[in-house]
Amino acid sequence: MRYDYLIAGAGIVGLTIARELMKREPGARIAVIEKEADVAVHASGRNSGVLHAGFYYAADSLKARFTRDGNRAMKRYCEENGLKVNTCGKLVVAKDVTELKGLEELKRRAEQNGVELHWVDEKEAERIDPNAKTYEKALYSPSTASVDPVEVCRCMKNEVIAGGVELLFNTEYRGRDRNTVRTNKTDIAYGYFINAAGLYADKIAHDFGFGTAYTIIPFKGIYLKYASTDTDARTHIYPVPNLNNPFLGVHVTKTADGSIKIGPTAIPAFWRENYEGWRHFRLSECLQIVYYEAKLFMTNAFQFRRLAVEEMKKYRKSNLIGLALKLTRKLDRAQFGAFAKPGIRAQLLHKEKLELVQDFVLEGDEQSMHVLNAVSPAFTCSLPFAAYVADCIEEKRAGAARQTAPSARHGRV
Repeated sequence: MRYDYLIAGAGIVGLTIARELMKREPGARIAVIEKEADVAVHASGRNSGVLHAGFYYAADSLKARFTRDGNRAMKRYCEENGLKVNTCGKLVVAKDVTELKGLEELKRRAEQNGVELHWVDEKEAERIDPNAKTYEKALYSPSTASVDPVEVCRCMKNEVIAGGVELLFNTEYRGRDRNTVRTNKTDIAYGYFINAAGLYADKIAHDFGFGTAYTIIPFKGIYLKYASTDTDARTHIYPVPNLNNPFLGVHVTKTADGSIKIGPTAIPAFWRENYEGWRHFRLSECLQIVYYEAKLFMTNAFQFRRLAVEEMKKYRKSNLIGLALKLTRKLDRAQFGAFAKPGIRAQLLHKEKLELVQDFVLEGDEQSMHVLNAVSPAFTCSLPFAAYVADCIEEKRAGAARQTAPSARHGRV
């Protein structure tokens, strides 16, 4: 088996990259290997489905650009394919005077990033969503929306298959040897390899000599379902976040089908697929992750100690509900039901600096490219980010071709 492009990972990033390459090179042989039985089994199928607007991120970041453009692109993709889009908007609310400066910083970033974001006073916020509670003023994002992430990924799966891309499910990456990848089924040769493996992207990258400064630390995200859906929330209702870490705090989410959930948590996990119970437990993986989490706890890097303690408290349903109640005028505690399917956020950590990396990280050369940090809002960013990855691949290959051209002219190989 040999392909021009071999992609590891059939989440939203792997699928959009396959789609982009398929459109750019219609004659290329492209395959995606996925260790699960279908697309979007991990983060891509377990996220909130929120299409973010792009006002949280620093103007010089890739996230700022790709979130703004990705919001429009994903809405357009859903509309063209008849997929659900809930254009409900978002309110970012303040609990007291100390959080007004945080709102001002978000408004400044929105202006720098070219994102529509409006000041509203308490009365205007109540008109937009009667259940939203804020101190003096809030920010309103009309372009924030929701989609069904699994529906999107399955639609994209069908599209790329129809375009000639081969999806090889139940096929797990096991290692490499030059331009061949070993899997649990067979060896696969490739012209170019693309690593979009999410939780395991760092491990695969290390096999190729990339991403050696980083490791992935998993954080568990849990949502709690709310039974009533009619008037309890019209919009997403978010708190003012701590911009020093990549988590946005517990919020009220309006889903693509109009239902409500609260969350997510950002609980440090102890192995990469630490969803429930002891399933997928790997001792070596656990020991490595606990080692770095212990270092973060002892050094209290980016206030990790406080973050870990506060997040662990959210395992208690009453604590999670209490945080959501601070954002709203009235939610009925009795309407909160079961926890939704948990997700794991693959968060990149710089091992020496002990810093959580907040932007996309891409490393590669003329033979392989590795998406090391595709954290939230990667789903929103996925379509323009895929085009960026394809551009980077073209640049690397063109650069390598230019370097070898003089040797060829002089008869050297």
